[in-house]
Order: sequence, then C-alpha cells, then structure tokens
Amino acid sequence: MLLVEDEPDSRDCLALTLTQYGAEVTAVGSAAEASVALDAGQVDVLLSDLAMPGEDGFSLIRRVRTRAPERGGRIPAAALSAYARAEERARAMLAGFDLHLAKPVEAAQLASAVLDLAARASG
Repeated sequence: MLLVEDEPDSRDCLALTLTQYGAEVTAVGSAAEASVALDAGQVDVLLSDLAMPGEDGFSLIRRVRTRAPERGGRIPAAALSAYARAEERARAMLAGFDLHLAKPVEAAQLASAVLDLAARASG
C-alpha cells in the first residue's frame, strides 16, 4: 500500500500501525513522491492526507483517476483528514476517494479500512 502524509511523525506512526497489522507500506511525504511510487510498481491501496503543502490530496487523487487502470487509475483510495464534517467527506468522495477517514483514526479502524480497500483491489 502507498501512504502519502507530509507530516513525518504522523507518517511514521501510520506506517508503523499498518505494518503491525501486516500491511506492506511504502510511505512518502508528498503527492509528487506518490506519483513516482505509483510509476515504480504495483500499489494495491492508496491512503492519502488531504491537507498537504504544494499539491494536496484532492489534486493527487484527481490525477490518479486520470491514469490508465494498469497504471493505478482505479486503485482503491482513502482520504485522511483532520476535518470530519460531512462537506469534507463529500468533497473527498467527489474528488475520487473511496473512503474518508477522520484524524486521529484508531488503529483498528484504519486497519479495517485498508483491508476493505485491499479486498476491492483483489476482487
């Protein structure tokens, strides 16, 4: 799975949590690095922060969704955001995310969401 989070402590914590649940995590700090990771190999799930400097998560998922399916265009994706309002969730879904998770997210909820997304990727 590909984790995109610009804040190093949050990125490390999320990656550690997901690894403890058995996920193989590639963690990057920007949308540009996410594009490179997507180009480099098979990614089955994308988990991205929404509020990042430079290119945000909304722009990232819009670009991902323009990719051909074999280049990750249909990758199941979840948005991470400190904003949990219905408007923020709707905006994330309209941009192309499959799920919206509000920070701070509990470890079990995060793992469950990633498992659901991984099941979509394989099935």
